[in-house]
Amino acid sequence: MHREHVCTCPAWRREHPCYDCIFINTNPDLEGMRAALYPCAVVCWFNTIGDLPDEYTGMWVVQPAHQANNATHISVIKIDTIYCAAHLIPVYSTQFVPPNLQHYQTYDHFHKFYIKKYADHHAFEITS
Repeated sequence: MHREHVCTCPAWRREHPCYDCIFINTNPDLEGMRAALYPCAVVCWFNTIGDLPDEYTGMWVVQPAHQANNATHISVIKIDTIYCAAHLIPVYSTQFVPPNLQHYQTYDHFHKFYIKKYADHHAFEITS
């Protein structure tokens, strides 16, 4: 049996928020990144960009999902649909990253992310 701790904390060490990313099994009949929604964790959804991983990195690119009114797509899901943790890497542009940017501001500052397929064997299997 495999166990992994996924953490979320609105005030890590009484300072800044810390939220982990996860893979969610939304369709048990499909495998990998191409996997019915079981709406008790609060999640912010991400959509893949394109139908294939990035041709240069081999990693999938995702962006925050938005509803028709441009609000961030947030929902509540059953815990048993969480498969494992996911690691996101910002897609950097040609501009410098502000030197005062804090880790907890990453999701707000960047608009696209790579899914790090090399984090562990679970991520590699899901994203390959």
